[in-house]
Amino acid sequence: MARKKTPVIRRPEVRLPPLSPYSGRGLEPDGDYDGLEFRGLDFTGQAGSGARFMDCALTECSLDETDLVRARFIDSVLTGIKGVGTSLAGASLRDVEVVDARLGGVQLHGAVLERVVVRGGKIDYLNLREARLKDVTFENCVLSEPDFGSAQLERVEFHGCELRQVDFSGARLKDVDLRGAAVLDIARGVERLSGAVISPDQLLDLAPVFAAQIGVRVEA
Repeated sequence: MARKKTPVIRRPEVRLPPLSPYSGRGLEPDGDYDGLEFRGLDFTGQAGSGARFMDCALTECSLDETDLVRARFIDSVLTGIKGVGTSLAGASLRDVEVVDARLGGVQLHGAVLERVVVRGGKIDYLNLREARLKDVTFENCVLSEPDFGSAQLERVEFHGCELRQVDFSGARLKDVDLRGAAVLDIARGVERLSGAVISPDQLLDLAPVFAAQIGVRVEA
């Protein structure tokens, strides 16, 4: 039998135009930001729900408790962003690179991610419940207790990542490549891995979890 070929992930090709420094005082709900560079700005507690960022660069910005519900990021690069409790519920990210982020408790439930790369950094308690991910790549990052509950993942891959205490409960996976994960620690939802590909070594590591799922006792 011929081995099924793993589909090629479509990666973002972000080519930013010359950018103008952002000179505003802060974010605004439903704000329209085009061709701007946000560098070293503190948006703690600010409200930018429904805002649109197109051809933008956010570099070393603080997003503690920032409200970006239903915000849209298109053809943009987010580098070194940091924050706790950032709300991106229902947001849309298309053709976006997220580099060296340091985030905790970021809310992305119900969000849509398409052609997104998350490279480097560490994200704790990432909430992607009921989100839709398509052509998304995680590279060399640490995801601590990420929640993919009831999410849809299609053509998603992990390279050099640490996936710690991940929750796939109720998730739907299609062409998800977990073989490159440096750490694959599944807390819940191992029965939802249909549609994913893992390596032989990962299968051995996950054997106790699979056995527990089907009620098999392993004794010497």
